[in-house]
Amino acid sequence: MDPTQLSGRWNYPTAIRFGAGMLHELPEACSELGMQRPLLVTDPALASLPPVQQALQVNEEAGLATGLFRDVQPNPRGVDVTRGVEALKAGSHDGVIAMGGGSALDVGKAIALMAGQERPLWDFEDREDWWTRADEGAMVPCVAVPTTSGTGSEVGRCSVIVNEQEQRKVIIFHPRMMPARVVADPAVTVGLPAALTAGVGMDALAHNLEAFCAPGFHPLADGIALEGMRLVHQSLREAVMDGSNLEARAHMMIAATMGATAFQKGLGAIHALSHPVGVALHAHHGTTNGVVMPYVLVFNRSAIKERMDHLARFLGLPGSGFDAVLRWVLELREAIQIPHTLQALGMTENQCDELAPSAATDPTAPTNPVPLNTKNLEGLYRKSLTGDLSG
Repeated sequence: MDPTQLSGRWNYPTAIRFGAGMLHELPEACSELGMQRPLLVTDPALASLPPVQQALQVNEEAGLATGLFRDVQPNPRGVDVTRGVEALKAGSHDGVIAMGGGSALDVGKAIALMAGQERPLWDFEDREDWWTRADEGAMVPCVAVPTTSGTGSEVGRCSVIVNEQEQRKVIIFHPRMMPARVVADPAVTVGLPAALTAGVGMDALAHNLEAFCAPGFHPLADGIALEGMRLVHQSLREAVMDGSNLEARAHMMIAATMGATAFQKGLGAIHALSHPVGVALHAHHGTTNGVVMPYVLVFNRSAIKERMDHLARFLGLPGSGFDAVLRWVLELREAIQIPHTLQALGMTENQCDELAPSAATDPTAPTNPVPLNTKNLEGLYRKSLTGDLSG
């Protein structure tokens, strides 16, 4: 298909402008939300690159005075949000443009949430009904502009932020944290390095895969997750091998959005294992998801056999059932150079014991197909550390 035909305007799960060149419509998206002085939130590496500079330029030409906050770390921390809120207030900004990968999108959404709140950020952790503590009138609108194709945070209602004091990743949630407008332009991902393309692509796969495997009856999420995995199967290798392939880039951006839409059904052990590793090793989240993925599949095998039969048929994989899916994942990881073990990321044997309790209490753990506890998660860490794919 001609990549220029891969465009559209969708209203699910939020208002999305999708297509190459769509970044030029950023001022219109901001204006629809009443923004006159938006604050663009991004990370230091992206701030000086063409996509951010283009976004600032099109807003300036449209008469939108746009500030820039660029102090977002990988695996963002509470201090990033605090400083962003300070910048928002200092510049009298009336909205947020969250632009970047998952870190910048999460921080931008959290800044929009916290703009006028009197409670601390951690009071809005995704627990019980804590989100009801927020003053909705104190929030400001948010436009999301993804520049990678992994987290799908542009259509998410939460942000993952590290609580520095507790040294754990905390999911901050509010229904209105989902950006009211998304400008998704796959052309801005063309310059993404191969290693990062691979990492974020495995994140998109993990979201779709875990959503599909999560227990419970949710045919809408299952259908979205299946198509998301088909797009990953079709396009991730191509996006990594040829970063200028705009069709592959577009498919991966859609797959990421689909994964985040589908995982309202649930996630599982891939993410439960990955979150503590990201904090401890400062490792890229999507890469760690890719590393632990096959070990989690083997662990869950008894509970997902029927699902894997269906997935293998849907993707047209050689062979059949679980073994075909596992082989596909292993071959895909090898082709795009995702490490095979956590040891390759710098994890040590001692950390298996240290991180397992955090994995067991991670909010993604309860929807794993096989019940999780500290003991079996410690075992999963050890298998992922050494490369043991035995059942």
